Amino acid sequence: MRTQPLSPPATTELPGRPRAGLGRMALAVVAALLYLVAVPLLLADRPYFLNVLTNASILSFASLGVWVTFTIGRINIAQGAFAMIGGYVTAILSTRYGLPFWLCLPFSAVVAALVGIAIGLPILRLRGVYFAMITLSLTEAVRLAFLNGGDLTKGATGIVNIPQPAGIQTPVAFYLLAACLLILGLLAVRRLATSRIGWVFRSLRQNEDLAASFGVDVARYRVVAFAFSCAMGGIAGSFFAVFHQNIYPASYSVQDSINFMLYCFLGGLDHVLGPVVGAFLLVIAFELLGELQQYQALLYGILMIVVMLFLPNGILSLELGRGDRR
Repeated sequence: MRTQPLSPPATTELPGRPRAGLGRMALAVVAALLYLVAVPLLLADRPYFLNVLTNASILSFASLGVWVTFTIGRINIAQGAFAMIGGYVTAILSTRYGLPFWLCLPFSAVVAALVGIAIGLPILRLRGVYFAMITLSLTEAVRLAFLNGGDLTKGATGIVNIPQPAGIQTPVAFYLLAACLLILGLLAVRRLATSRIGWVFRSLRQNEDLAASFGVDVARYRVVAFAFSCAMGGIAGSFFAVFHQNIYPASYSVQDSINFMLYCFLGGLDHVLGPVVGAFLLVIAFELLGELQQYQALLYGILMIVVMLFLPNGILSLELGRGDRR
């Protein structure tokens, strides 16, 4: 009697996992459409609120780059420096050479990435507080460089009257551009985090020596992560230069670089959405509570301590923790 070969059971995969994945994807698509369509329609006659959301979107975009450097185990407090580099590249190219914004934007990203590679090659060998202190000093060094840049950077007076791109001169238009950049940045970082390179980044955060023993080119991957982060900072700086139509050496300070890092900590370092949640929460909260602006640094410090003590994995760890228990 011939017996039929056993077929694999129909329940080899955990039930609900594919459905949950499709549900999350559908939720993300709906959220993106609402952010791109519903929000500008509802707030079309309220430019102040649109500008707040525009700022939050680009700050989230820049913070996503900082999150990438966290995946390799580095605390990056220099994103303000690369935002300044991107802003000045756009300002110089558009005012002195007449290049359109759509060419200045990728140029700003490339220049910021190249500077990041040149700086990252020596300093990425450092770890922990040593790397953090070097990047903290880097923000101030870049500010001083542009302050003493002579006629090229206009010194303390900065560069003003930066031309805005044709068709993007209203709060709604800038909001849509910022929203598109944020969504594209999220998709790019998400794809990077779930790819083979993303797994290599996480292995570097866990143990660089062990990763090197398996043949991973540790130095190259560290530089790739840092260059990607710097490019995102350059794009954010380019956008802000055109959005405000000016840039000064004081436009970005050490406090701005710390804020980019704080957004990541507050939202959660274990999730791609962490920087976005942290940035939107803090930016909107401080805009709504305008009378607390003078105490912003103090409140940020207190918030940082509270988060590290009670939510070391950020706000998103609350929902993730419930999901794990289920």
